[in-house]
Amino acid sequence: MNLDNITAGTPLKEAKKALIMIHGRGAGSNDILSIARYLNVDDFALIAPQAENRTWYPYSFLVPIAENEPSFSKSLATIADVVTKIEKNGIEKENIYFLGFSQGACLALEFTARNAAKYGGVVAFTGGLIGDKVYEEHYAGNFENTPIFIGTSDPDFHVPVERVNDTEKLLTKMGAAVTKKIYPDMGHTISQDEIDLANELVFTKK
Repeated sequence: MNLDNITAGTPLKEAKKALIMIHGRGAGSNDILSIARYLNVDDFALIAPQAENRTWYPYSFLVPIAENEPSFSKSLATIADVVTKIEKNGIEKENIYFLGFSQGACLALEFTARNAAKYGGVVAFTGGLIGDKVYEEHYAGNFENTPIFIGTSDPDFHVPVERVNDTEKLLTKMGAAVTKKIYPDMGHTISQDEIDLANELVFTKK
């Protein structure tokens, strides 16, 4: 899945922080990048990988993982390649941030949980860990107090609150500083309150 990454913000070679932005199903890199203007990321390099055919994996994130292969593994590899590229430009993991919406939020959470470390932070707008259940054996490492914000609607047609709760428990167990907020009947969207919390908890200006 060697597709072009769309970049914005501060050039990667000049930036001290980087934000990987992962779009949802049916969307594209430019769609998720448009959120950046509402975030405190003026000095960040912004990298938004583009999924093949605008989807990171073909089916629901709740089906058995094998049903979403090989797209699922290719998508994880795509994010890994972006992280490697960022690190080669001298930005360490503690200054690498992740943000995703819906399918992109699921992928952001899944990748970081499988490769837990002290990252800058993770923002998941409506998402949870991937699979027909949460497989603890898939995840390794320690987040070392990495701030993670997960916002979601109750109900949400694509992401059940139960999976969000299970995700919060697993990430907390792995050392993340998780903030979860459930919005009654918000719908499958991103709210201003979520943006405000992402800025307050993750993209804090130091």
